[in-house]
Amino acid sequence: MELWPFIDDLGQYPSWMGLVHAVVPEGEDVWQVELRGKIGPFARSKRLRMIQVETSELHHIRFERQENDGRSHSDWVLDAQVTEVDSASTLNMTLHYGGRLFSNVVERALQDEIEASKQRLRELVAQ
Repeated sequence: MELWPFIDDLGQYPSWMGLVHAVVPEGEDVWQVELRGKIGPFARSKRLRMIQVETSELHHIRFERQENDGRSHSDWVLDAQVTEVDSASTLNMTLHYGGRLFSNVVERALQDEIEASKQRLRELVAQ
């Protein structure tokens, strides 16, 4: 499955997902992730500590925000599943922000970024 190595390794995301600016491993299945996004005239950068969460399905991966500073933080969840039928791979991905500040606008921007990233991912897989 040619697509899977780009999905199960969070370190690969900056190469194809524009929202993910940088990923630095912090330990096994733990990363510091810098997100950068623009909504209208507003640009914002956000650092998150993401962990890989166990899933029971083949080619299904889930990353969730889990800070270790003792404070309460908004949820960030990246969930991806790759299926293959007749040698064609399909990626189903959701990126969820659980905060209340502009949540509808942020959710729409996240979904738009996933759509924009599809072509970059196709190009990487084709190489």
